[in-house]
Amino acid sequence: MGIVSTILGFCGFGVGISIGLVIGYYLFIYFQPTDVKDPIVRPLVEQDSKTLQRLLPEIPQWVKNPDYDRVDWLNKFIENMWPYLDKAICKTARTIAKPIIAEQIPKYKIDSVEFEALTLGSLPPTFQGMKIYVTDEKELIMEPCMKWAGNPNIMVAVKAFGLKATVQVVDLQVFAAPRITLKPLVPSFPCFANIFVSLMEKPHVDFGLKLLGADVMAIPGLYRLVQELIKDQVANMYLWPKTLQVPIMDPAKAMKKPVGILNVKVVRAMKLKKKDLLGASDPYVKMKLTEDKLPSKKTTVKHKNLNPEWNEEFNLVVKDPESQALEIVVYDWEQVGKHDKMGMNVIPLKELTPDEPKVLTLDLLKNMDPNDAQNEKSRGQIVLEALYKPFKDSEIPKDVEDSDEIQKAPEGTPAGGGLLVIIFHEAQDVEGKHHTNPYARLLFRGEEKKTKSIMNDDKKAILAFDKHPLPNPTMYIKKNRDPRWEEEFQFPLEEPPTNDRIHVEVISTSSRMGLLHPKETLGYVDINLSDVVSNKRINEKYHLIDSKNGKIQIELQWRTSS
Repeated sequence: MGIVSTILGFCGFGVGISIGLVIGYYLFIYFQPTDVKDPIVRPLVEQDSKTLQRLLPEIPQWVKNPDYDRVDWLNKFIENMWPYLDKAICKTARTIAKPIIAEQIPKYKIDSVEFEALTLGSLPPTFQGMKIYVTDEKELIMEPCMKWAGNPNIMVAVKAFGLKATVQVVDLQVFAAPRITLKPLVPSFPCFANIFVSLMEKPHVDFGLKLLGADVMAIPGLYRLVQELIKDQVANMYLWPKTLQVPIMDPAKAMKKPVGILNVKVVRAMKLKKKDLLGASDPYVKMKLTEDKLPSKKTTVKHKNLNPEWNEEFNLVVKDPESQALEIVVYDWEQVGKHDKMGMNVIPLKELTPDEPKVLTLDLLKNMDPNDAQNEKSRGQIVLEALYKPFKDSEIPKDVEDSDEIQKAPEGTPAGGGLLVIIFHEAQDVEGKHHTNPYARLLFRGEEKKTKSIMNDDKKAILAFDKHPLPNPTMYIKKNRDPRWEEEFQFPLEEPPTNDRIHVEVISTSSRMGLLHPKETLGYVDINLSDVVSNKRINEKYHLIDSKNGKIQIELQWRTSS
């Protein structure tokens, strides 16, 4: 009976399963829901940008954003240099961390903290794109998009109370969008004085942490807590506008601003060797400071004299007394042809004691090569009096101060008011239909100002070196699409011009006499002054309205007495 029941049970199970499958199939086929619709398939070209970014999150920035440039060359460079960069970065990290650790461990009664292993692995970071900002200041702003999924091996051994614990960081991932600013730009290598680093958004940091061989980050809730803690701490320190400043060099030394005056009196020369076959020589002296682009100073010519006396004084601007030297060369003047060099010598400024006059008698040499045997030949001597006078703080010339520093308003300015300064620097790509002889016209509170002259680079150099005005300051340079004015206008105001604006117009005047097209507007722009009151200084290029490509660079300053 038991066997029969077992057989019937198996048969019933098989029959039940078969009947159930058949009924389920027919129910699935004939009783489908009527509200189900086929998915809409759309080509990618019809998707909006947000949908595409959601579908393809790993698209590089240079594809998603036209402001970012492709930097495959940089990734290739880093890939080839990574083995060396890895060692250099780790060595620098050890050097920086060592004094910090030595200062901190006594506070926590820790015996020692040492790196047992420190390597960034074999996988370099990659840059998905880079954005460059163009400003009118002396700076370079870059925003790279960096992603690094590395395989570093960082092991730190901590010893305390006779016990040793090893902490290991593995599988590090860092996604960040930093802003790197190099400023100010200076004419000395590496051509910038400081590096400023900020984060434009909170970084993504992911890593594994092993303690005594166990993965600490596997503890429930700890991973998210540590990740959010790192994001918040880094953001509090370096999220824009907060910055990390890395000084590279002293900006004052890099810009080589004047630090003193060298007074040189050329007294006389003795026993000069004549260079002319017939008669005596006609000597004169040229002198200049090394690393200086200004023209040399020259004495008068003493005709037919091998023991001339000049007693002439000269002042030279010193920018770096530790590296600069005074170069003295005696020449034989020739009415026709090249002037012959009679001898030379050099005085390093670091050998001069400040504010103490010194009389120097120098032998004239052929050149400054100590191994040249021709320098043993006598060429005469020259006598000089030198006095180096360093500037005091109150004596530093105003024209060499930091151009970014805002001057104060003059005395007598109302307490609630100030001085509005408008400086016209230059214009670019301005072009008229009939003529292009541009000047700038300014309208502010019913008052009109006009620029008077246009300088090209040659005339600007003459003004800088000779400090003489142009013979005709109202002269215009004809057919100039890129005029440079460098003119300043000042408006004393009793209250800040928060709700005011200025109207700037670039106008071309015909250089020919006639009634046809005497003047022509090349473009204009209206500028609100609320920003300059808040920021104290703005130096920007503005696009000219009604001009195809024209721009004008205007600097605005709001100077107050406080």
